[in-house]
Amino acid sequence: MDKVIFFWNGWEPLLRILVVGSITYFGIVLLLRISGKRTLASMNAFDFIVTVAMGSAFGRILTAKQVSIAEALTTFALLVSLQFIISFLQKRSKLFSRFITSEPTLLYYHNQFLEKNMRKERIRKESLLASVRKNKLNSLEEVDAIVLETDGTVSVIKKGENKDSSSFEQLAS
Repeated sequence: MDKVIFFWNGWEPLLRILVVGSITYFGIVLLLRISGKRTLASMNAFDFIVTVAMGSAFGRILTAKQVSIAEALTTFALLVSLQFIISFLQKRSKLFSRFITSEPTLLYYHNQFLEKNMRKERIRKESLLASVRKNKLNSLEEVDAIVLETDGTVSVIKKGENKDSSSFEQLAS
């Protein structure tokens, strides 16, 4: 008898998952639409935490009978509100912004790897060379700079692509 329960608990739990899952899914979509594009933009560490927390909460809501739809939607509203507050404060305060998101890091500049920055960011030369290849460049001779961005992506700036190099030069200091 216990084996049957392991594989089948009846229609009620399945119906609950379908109803609660659908309602909370559309609730999440609505909250994300209300909160604006920033919530769905490229992620920094805080955005990643909110995304993981939302996924975890959604999974819990689907599988835990004792969580009501009102509690589920309140959970999502809290997470989206926190994300909105953090991005609001980040926009208004440079100090707060630096606390929440890291600065971009220059890893290669004017034909040389910046070993100190690479050690600090725990990036190997091979990873940077892979980024160069992904940008369809044959040689480092074609590269002016490589930057580790705040969202963890690596930008490869080609020589001659940016005449004044103002977008990354301040990182060299």
